[in-house]
Amino acid sequence: MLEIHDMTKQFFGLTAVDSVSTRFERGQVSAIIGPNGAGKTTFFNLVAGTHKPSSGRIVFNGKDVTGMRPDHIARLGIARTFQSTHLFDNATVLDNLIVGHRLRTHSGLWDVLVNSRRLRDEERLCRDKAEEALEFVGLSHVAHRIAADITQEERKRVAFALALATDPELMLLDEPAGGVNPEETVGLAALIRKLVDHGKTVCLIEHKMDMIMRLADKIVVLNNGAKIAEGTPAEIRRDPHVIEAYLGADHAAV
Repeated sequence: MLEIHDMTKQFFGLTAVDSVSTRFERGQVSAIIGPNGAGKTTFFNLVAGTHKPSSGRIVFNGKDVTGMRPDHIARLGIARTFQSTHLFDNATVLDNLIVGHRLRTHSGLWDVLVNSRRLRDEERLCRDKAEEALEFVGLSHVAHRIAADITQEERKRVAFALALATDPELMLLDEPAGGVNPEETVGLAALIRKLVDHGKTVCLIEHKMDMIMRLADKIVVLNNGAKIAEGTPAEIRRDPHVIEAYLGADHAAV
């Protein structure tokens, strides 16, 4: 589904991502791990269009998307969440999610001025998509609560729902379990697996190795911007370069 060819990103002479090549298969959970500063979030920013690569190519579903704007990337079917979930805190959870499906609509200023049927139909569709996404992530009961009043774990689920409302094929999840307790982490991992079971492809960045080792089909390891390993959890767990750079002996294979 997604192919990365020799992707490099430099900021003022600093190489944040260094000639990384990899591919992510449809219907799988892939993970990107590595120490702080390894280039993981920059990698996501390049795929999602927030940054343009200094060199290299990004191919999604056979189409070269290198350097495309984030809104164009999103319309093609790539959704992205962030380490910190930013919501319109004074709006309801449902209203936050209604925004998500707007990129699939076509109403313009004229439709608003005349309150056209297309505008009304698309507003109804956006609300339906928002309600459907909330139900999927298990948050229908907070739909009409103010976003500022929900818990951190609920905010993480809202981020999933907001991504879902864009009708993506590929979801990039940046530390989806960051800041939540172990029990909530298990629930979020189950939700990620549910996404894949319902036809989504997931790539995530995460520091919780127990979660990654149970969940991922494939792991890519970055260090100082370069890929140092790639493989299944079992292969990564016993790779000496990964153990030295990141995992440590506690996560080595027994």
